[in-house]
Amino acid sequence: MSNKVYIETYGCQMNVADSEVVISILSDKGFQLTQNINDAGLILLNTCSIRENAEQRIWSRLKAIKHLKKKNGEIIIGLIGCMAERLKKRVLETDQLVDIVVGPDAYRELPLLVAEAESGHKAINVLLSREETYADISPVRMDKNGVSSFVSIMRGCNNMCAYCVVPYVRGAERSRDPQSILREVKELFDSGYREVTLLGQNVDSYKWIFNDKVITFSGLLEMVTQVNPLLRVRFSTSHPKDISDDLLKTIAGYDNICKHIHLPAQSGSSRILKLMNREYSREWYMDRIRAIRSIIPDCSLSTDMISGFCTETEEDHQASLSLMEWAGFDFAYMFKYSERPGTKAARKYKDDIPDEIKTKRLNEIISLQNKLSSVSKKHDVGKVFEVLIEGPSKRSQEFLSGRTSQNKVVVFPGEGHKKGEYINVFIERCTSATLIGKIVK
Repeated sequence: MSNKVYIETYGCQMNVADSEVVISILSDKGFQLTQNINDAGLILLNTCSIRENAEQRIWSRLKAIKHLKKKNGEIIIGLIGCMAERLKKRVLETDQLVDIVVGPDAYRELPLLVAEAESGHKAINVLLSREETYADISPVRMDKNGVSSFVSIMRGCNNMCAYCVVPYVRGAERSRDPQSILREVKELFDSGYREVTLLGQNVDSYKWIFNDKVITFSGLLEMVTQVNPLLRVRFSTSHPKDISDDLLKTIAGYDNICKHIHLPAQSGSSRILKLMNREYSREWYMDRIRAIRSIIPDCSLSTDMISGFCTETEEDHQASLSLMEWAGFDFAYMFKYSERPGTKAARKYKDDIPDEIKTKRLNEIISLQNKLSSVSKKHDVGKVFEVLIEGPSKRSQEFLSGRTSQNKVVVFPGEGHKKGEYINVFIERCTSATLIGKIVK
């Protein structure tokens, strides 16, 4: 078997960070990462289970690479991540292609499982852990720009949202040693990276206790920020029930903490939020938005919205639209409700909203958000923003692209500047997705 490993990553930023951990573990055992699937002896699909169509993409991808297995019987194919955790042995039983199934807390066992598969046996480890954080592993960076990267600060989730499969596939929440986080961040900065995004299912509930001293997320954020003033710090995701004024004041107090907060609402109806087990009301959510606007006036806001959750009425839907309009979100991730087996919603509630109504409501949510995003970008025209250059723009090598602190993409003539630099850009105009400007001295 070839010692080259090819990995495809599906789903969230946590999966991207996990893939980098996996490559680090395998590299220590002599494997080499390849970008060409045809060269690989080991093919890994890092999977997502958040919605049904995410899993369907994986099944389709397995069918698409079937010919590689037929061509070379020595190739080992592994399914890792959330879908592997959720479906466990069923994957091995229903798909003859898959040799290895590994859950998110068992990546250290991958070399042993590969060896077992090489000997002709199917291999599986989907045990969840209450301790595993991979804190001692230096991830092998797979991002292409060399400017921004992800750092996982915690694993798992204790929020039992009725629609969500994450606690079942990623286990209970546990925070990572802050010193290991700082070490990883410093390594990134010393390697030329100028932006890190701290990742967790709910970063606001980060807590590390050592010698009776408690470090909260606000404290950790401050520590990371002080690594170097030239390092931008982002984070994702916050939970509306936990985001505190103390955290907001920390964000406001440091120029290099990015002024953007992703605060998933999911619905604007208090009745639906209660069914979802989100542990906050519409009024609570609006209070948190007011606090953000007051403490960090230049902060951009993004959110998640779900259309067609169980029993959702037209009145509930209109409440979501009115919340979006009131908040004026800069951008949003928007989805139809997708029932996930094993969740509280699947066990307790009937998925009773017809697909055509889910689709109609989702389209209305998307249409409104497009208008809000357009308004947001037009407000930026005529202003100057500090931009971290990430590289050439997609359309022209003569133009560069980067993002503002508020997480908005800006395109501008390069004028000899390079990625990783900070420059000030005057915004002259905008498209539906991009700010366009010129460098000012």
